[in-house]
Amino acid sequence: MKKLKLTYVLTAIFCSSILLFSTNAQAQYKTGAGLLIDVGDGTTLVGPHIKNFFTANHGGEAALLFGSDLTVLQAQYQYHQSIANADGLQWYLGAGPSFIFAENSDTEVSLVSSLGLDYKITNAPLALSFDWRPRMIFYDGDSEFMPGRFGIGLRFVFK
Repeated sequence: MKKLKLTYVLTAIFCSSILLFSTNAQAQYKTGAGLLIDVGDGTTLVGPHIKNFFTANHGGEAALLFGSDLTVLQAQYQYHQSIANADGLQWYLGAGPSFIFAENSDTEVSLVSSLGLDYKITNAPLALSFDWRPRMIFYDGDSEFMPGRFGIGLRFVFK
């Protein structure tokens, strides 16, 4: 329990410091598609994903991920903000539903969130992202919190 409280405190400090250094966002690109790698506690998941900005600050991400005996379909709403004096770099915060399909025909529903950085490489049609992706899984009247999940995104971007 103490370890979990420390995680919340560190997350709050991280979010507060990012907010202090953020400026008004300008979407660096409209749509990007590529590969998402979701690693950490449990199975490593890999698959295609797409990110689309609805406005400069608001976007959505969808992914179809595959792992050992699992297929995961997830979507997120993400709020973005530019970081001052760091061209192409934005922080974001997101959340959304996820459906986990296991080979043994079990299906679990989860809520996946994200806190991360998105970087659009200047003068190149590429964007990279790295985020923390804690997940709350709901199954058989029970739940499990998986705080140790991280995402790495590699995308080709379209204007």
